Amino acid sequence: MKKWVKKLFFGLGILLVIILLANFGLNIWLKTQLPKYIKNNTDYKVSYKKIEVDLLSGNILATKISVNSKNPQNTNVIGLQGTIDTLKISRFGIYDALFNKQISSSDLLLSKPNLNIILAKPVDDKTGKKRNPVRFENIRINDGNISIFRHTKQKFLSVQDLYLYVENLQLTEKSVEDKLPVVFDAYTIKGKNFFIRPDNIYALKINSIKTSNGQMSIDNFQLVPVLDFEQFKKYFPKKNKLFQFNIKKIEFKDVVLKKNKVSLGNAVFYDPDLLVYTTNATPVKPKKPLNFELNLDNILLKNATVKIMKPNGNKLLYANELNAEISQLKFDKETRAEIIPVGYKDFKISGKDVLFSNHQDFTFGSIHLTPKKGEIRSISIAPNGAEQERTSMDLVADYIGFNINKWDFADKKMNLDVKDILLRRIKGKITAGTAKVKNTGKPDLNGIQFPIHIRKVVLQHSDITYEKNNQPLSFIDLNATINDIQLVSKKDHSGIETKIKKYVLSTRNFGYKTQFYNMTADFLKLDQSNIRVTNFAMKPRVSRSQFIKMIPVERDLYDITANQITANGNWDLFSAQKSINASNITIQNADANIFRSKIPKDDPKEKPLYSRMLRSIKIPMVVNHLMLKDSKLEYEEDTPKSAGPGKLTFSNFNMNVANLNSAKMKGKPTKVDIKINCSFMDMAPLSVNWGFDVADQGDNFTISGRTTNLPATGINPFIRPYLHVTATGTIQEMLFNFRGNPKGLNGKFNLKHKDLKVAILDKENKEKKGFLTAIANLLVKTDSGKLPEDVDVEDVERDPTKSFFNLFWKGIEQGLKKTLIGINIDKAKKTADKTVSTVKNVKQDVKEMKESAKEIGQAMKKTPEEKDPQKSQQKGKSDKEKKGFLKGIFRKKEKPETE
Repeated sequence: MKKWVKKLFFGLGILLVIILLANFGLNIWLKTQLPKYIKNNTDYKVSYKKIEVDLLSGNILATKISVNSKNPQNTNVIGLQGTIDTLKISRFGIYDALFNKQISSSDLLLSKPNLNIILAKPVDDKTGKKRNPVRFENIRINDGNISIFRHTKQKFLSVQDLYLYVENLQLTEKSVEDKLPVVFDAYTIKGKNFFIRPDNIYALKINSIKTSNGQMSIDNFQLVPVLDFEQFKKYFPKKNKLFQFNIKKIEFKDVVLKKNKVSLGNAVFYDPDLLVYTTNATPVKPKKPLNFELNLDNILLKNATVKIMKPNGNKLLYANELNAEISQLKFDKETRAEIIPVGYKDFKISGKDVLFSNHQDFTFGSIHLTPKKGEIRSISIAPNGAEQERTSMDLVADYIGFNINKWDFADKKMNLDVKDILLRRIKGKITAGTAKVKNTGKPDLNGIQFPIHIRKVVLQHSDITYEKNNQPLSFIDLNATINDIQLVSKKDHSGIETKIKKYVLSTRNFGYKTQFYNMTADFLKLDQSNIRVTNFAMKPRVSRSQFIKMIPVERDLYDITANQITANGNWDLFSAQKSINASNITIQNADANIFRSKIPKDDPKEKPLYSRMLRSIKIPMVVNHLMLKDSKLEYEEDTPKSAGPGKLTFSNFNMNVANLNSAKMKGKPTKVDIKINCSFMDMAPLSVNWGFDVADQGDNFTISGRTTNLPATGINPFIRPYLHVTATGTIQEMLFNFRGNPKGLNGKFNLKHKDLKVAILDKENKEKKGFLTAIANLLVKTDSGKLPEDVDVEDVERDPTKSFFNLFWKGIEQGLKKTLIGINIDKAKKTADKTVSTVKNVKQDVKEMKESAKEIGQAMKKTPEEKDPQKSQQKGKSDKEKKGFLKGIFRKKEKPETE
């Protein structure tokens, strides 16, 4: 054998002897001097009954150990106090313990430990000074009673009868600060009466925990506040939620605590009960987001109860018998940035007796939700009196269901595509709020990926009333189907715009009540290209006398019915770019009565002509043909002096309006042509042609018409109560052709009549005033002749506060005066002073004539003997004046002015 080999073996032998002697000596030293050394060189006092140390392996075995901190008030080191029946340490880092003051070991066994541990004061981030950590790769505790306190002596954690095995356990100050006081790779645990107080608000209590084959079971889990709600609001004014959480039992497996990550699988929560109190405090955004990740493989909640309370003590949310199944739930850095800060693969949620309350109470008998579909049954929505100024609903519904094609979140945006929504048997009332909408600026829509698609919405067999300003709009047996709905952001990002491609709506017993009217229809059906309404009625809710008392100025009162209204074409009534492009609108068998009283004051507002009114419609609108068929129109008017209302009747009324428009649709004609054919006063045919161009800013118009063979008695229902006059004879033909603008009208008028006579009645319209009747008939041309000439209707001035028809009637009136009486309007205007003088003379003559008639009557009662010469002279003078007056009248009749 070579010499160097012998030397090597010799050296190793000597080294082994030295190690054995050192190990023997160390054990003797540990037994006799270690407690003294620990006392002199560490912060602890330790005693034990037996200790054995293997210097080579670093294994330590000690029994009947007692440990105490030398200075319990020193918060810079971990405080220890208690006993350990048996301590076994494998591969203890003796060098680190002696020279670096770091306690580390690969394995630690504590048998029957009864310890109080006080955590060191957290590290000062400013100085960066770190405490000496305690690291154990593996730890086993048998039958332990352990309590851990914060450096403030506040209890942080305690457990009794603890049996624990943990692989790669790490307990550091940083883990405590991150809300993870321990991290490990694998574990088994069994214990009772767990207590954890993570902060100054909550305490966590658990009756027992045990594991078996990787399955953990927790009994009676409680998260309870350590102060009541009033104390919470007082001492934590910036926090807006206080939680209370009880769970009867929790089961799960495969728990992993590593750094800032918590993972577990197949968790089942039995009978969880969550109570949340909310305050009015504005939540404070944390300066630093939680560096915390949660991964839950499968989560199951059974028979949960959730209750969230408003600051005033009322319920905000309540759910009973809530069940939830969630797979692959996670909360991490990526999900934290999304709108919903948790991710999942799938979920199923169901519950009963669900209540949500804001300014209304939403109650659901049952609810079932998954990422792809949802069903809600026995729905009730009721006002709770919180905010009366907001829109409120008082509704019940049998069923609401929906199916979703896609619902996810990516790049901090929600992407939603709904396949269909079904609403069944909704009954009740929606009341619009009275508060004005506040302009709070543009809404934040950055979290939505537009467009949002809703492929189909179906509403079935519903009875809904919508009321605004005490005017209810009612739909009975309402059915609707809406297809291809898109919600898009407006171009100026001021809100959401709705686009709808196809829809169909039908309802029976439609009703709408206003202050004065009750509008109804037996049936209404509407889609994007057709409308049908049957048995429409617009009936006054008040009498005519009541109506007159209720209106401050003149106003029409309508009484309208129509057997059927139909329309076809295409229109967009829902998007921001609304439009109406109708081919035909037909109203059949309408019966309209229009009543106006002159008793209220005149309305001083300017009345625009129809072209301007159409031009003021904000949306593009074109109706190629508007037809009114086989209808009847009555107009009634009374004055304070009239004996009942005067009436005009237009029966067998047929009207065709071509190109009714708002002059806002490109490429469409703007000239409106109106043709009317009817029976005037049920006696004579009347035809009217009326036209104007909506695009004409000057609002020029033309109107012409013709009526024939009208008995004068036909106009008596109108002129008798209004003018206390009746007429006889025949209007053989009346022609008019006017053109005008907002200032007035001009044109031609032609009247062919025969045997025309009038009768003046008393105020009660009963007796004829013979004398005045005679005078009136002297003024009127009885016959026009076979070929009467046209008269010029000129410079008819419009009162801008009156309607178009008032101007039209003024034109007719001037034509009648020129034809029947022969008054030259132009000449009268040019010689205004002369006319005024003539009128005064006529009035004086009439006055004198009445006085003379009275005197004649008195004289006729006397005998000739009673007449004296003086009265005879007065009578002769009166007769002479009367003769002169009558002579002027006859001359006017025989030689009318036509200049």
